[in-house]
Amino acid sequence: MENTPVANCDNLVPMGDESEATPAVSVIIPAYNASAYIKEALDSVFAQTFRNYEVIVINDGSPDTPQFQQMLTPYQESLKYIKQENRGAAAARNTGLRNARGEFVAFLDADDYWLPDYLSKQIDFLERSGADLVYSDALLIGDSPLAGRTYMQTAPSRGKVTSESLLFLRCNVITSGVLARKRPILEVGLFDEMIKRAHDFDLWLRLAKHGARISYQRKVLLHRRVLETGLTGDTRSGVMREIDVLDFIKKRGDLTPREDAALTRTLENVRADLALENGKARFLKKDFAGAIQSFNEAHKLRHSWKLLMICLCLRISPQLLWRMYHARSTAAS
Repeated sequence: MENTPVANCDNLVPMGDESEATPAVSVIIPAYNASAYIKEALDSVFAQTFRNYEVIVINDGSPDTPQFQQMLTPYQESLKYIKQENRGAAAARNTGLRNARGEFVAFLDADDYWLPDYLSKQIDFLERSGADLVYSDALLIGDSPLAGRTYMQTAPSRGKVTSESLLFLRCNVITSGVLARKRPILEVGLFDEMIKRAHDFDLWLRLAKHGARISYQRKVLLHRRVLETGLTGDTRSGVMREIDVLDFIKKRGDLTPREDAALTRTLENVRADLALENGKARFLKKDFAGAIQSFNEAHKLRHSWKLLMICLCLRISPQLLWRMYHARSTAAS
């Protein structure tokens, strides 16, 4: 790990002095190509009504480092800045955890931002619920058609958070909305740096299996930026992310029979979702043969008469189906 100056300073400038009273919360912000958004994220942290916290920013070998460090200049007396070689978001968050002094940790992605009462309401909820980890809802912002909806509208949380409900995707945790006790995270071994995507899901699962109490509140306490343009792109990226981590967890082989059954069922559903999205993408490109192949694959995983009808129409009159779709899309817009 390399401690690097903020902007033109010669040495690391930590927030406060190590001899000062220990902060209650360590706010961990990993950053990669985030110079355009870090100011909004940091402003939201320093505007918190709850004040007993430290801020740790980890630059994960970002190519925009000069611009990023320049954006940090106004905050250099108020945060701890750590620069490391690019090793991925899991490694960056682990660096933050290893440097965290607080009893609690709060994760914030550099392109998201909190509402002013985020920490106060999360701390209050954690204490009232007796949980080890709590998460809230978020308003989605950015250039995606999902913008304007909440995270829990697109990825609901229903019922008690357990290892099985996580594997069934009945409960979905948003990382920028997480506040947790640090000790259980250390006990289960931090984020797995071998997992490049969805390492956060893996950690929540290991915490649940470890016996950590996880709870959520439906209050919108932050804004989550969705940067990918286009609903299909967002969906396909999310689905591939889910498949990657579920495959990794299955190969690890540490699930109970009930957990393994839940994972297997979810993998089938998620692979069907990916086949559907691939079919839509190929249809939009007028690759009708490829669309049929993808929709057939989805049908094998999730039997549906609608998919059979679509495949039939694509075989009989693909151009007519295309014109009908295009006319409907034009009318809707």
